[in-house]
Amino acid sequence: MASSTITSSFLTSHPSSLFNKSSSSSFPSFHATPTLRPHRPRASMSAAAPPPYDFGSFRFEPIRESIVSREMTRRYMTDMVTHADTDVVVVGAGSAGLSCAYELSKNPSVNIAIVEQSISPGGGAWLGGQLFSAMVVRKPAHLFLDELGLEYDEQDNYVVIKHAALFTSTIMSKLLARPNVKLFNAVAAEDLIVKNGRVGGVVTNWALVSMNHDTQSCMDPNVMEAKVVVSSCGHDGPFGATGVKRLKSIGLIDSVPGMKALDMNKAEDAIVELTREVVPGMIVTGMEVAEIDGAPRMGPTFGAMMISGQKAAHLALRSLGLPNALDSVGNVHPELVLAAAESAEIADA
Repeated sequence: MASSTITSSFLTSHPSSLFNKSSSSSFPSFHATPTLRPHRPRASMSAAAPPPYDFGSFRFEPIRESIVSREMTRRYMTDMVTHADTDVVVVGAGSAGLSCAYELSKNPSVNIAIVEQSISPGGGAWLGGQLFSAMVVRKPAHLFLDELGLEYDEQDNYVVIKHAALFTSTIMSKLLARPNVKLFNAVAAEDLIVKNGRVGGVVTNWALVSMNHDTQSCMDPNVMEAKVVVSSCGHDGPFGATGVKRLKSIGLIDSVPGMKALDMNKAEDAIVELTREVVPGMIVTGMEVAEIDGAPRMGPTFGAMMISGQKAAHLALRSLGLPNALDSVGNVHPELVLAAAESAEIADA
């Protein structure tokens, strides 16, 4: 397997992100903010300005209950109509899926639907390992944190965010504020749309319905057509690795060997290296890559999830025929040279 590394010259000259575009790019600019910002003392409650209302006689503006229902229904149904045929569907809103959608959404012309079976997106990125809070990110993936404006404790070759939820909530707040993104949470991707050997979308249902197919009869799904599907379903579990497992069951890939035992130093490089379009129309990212390729698990370190997600975004842009960092390697954007893992245990991409 060919091996490559992220060049040290890029790390010196590109402090904000592995995937920032040049000034001539069509993408809007999202500049990094410095990490470890100076501490500013908070004003005490006694010194704070009074609120613009009187708590003693506070009243909400009146509203009819039917208006609340109509507002939610109308907007959600409009989103469903909009994304019934969309550019990219990201299945799974864990750290890889969110990072992928964040990177994609920098191009305002790309419409993105995120499908997440859980009520709360974020996957395992609300906590570190063994329910501990801190999130460890190995360098140079800290450049992505710089772009998000996250503070961290910097060590020699890694950084630590004080709480994983800070990363997850920050990227979600920035991503979901963008007009070209819709998160459909509590929605499961039950199946794939496949035509002539190409993945062309996903089959969806409410997650609670998907979990109860064995208790009821005939609860048919809905669909989202897409030009590209990014599968970031995570490692094996109740809803894990569902994308690649479905590819195997319909004969589009030969096997899903499952991830190997933990080896952080091989695992993270392998996840980024092997993030790719596995069949026409479907890109696999994050820990689902380990399932399809038999790469080692990495445990509680999250840099590969972020960078794999970013790589998947640029693979999707390439598939859409849009400007992307991957096609610029060795040309306009020499900064995107991906880390590799040399191991006989890892399948070639």
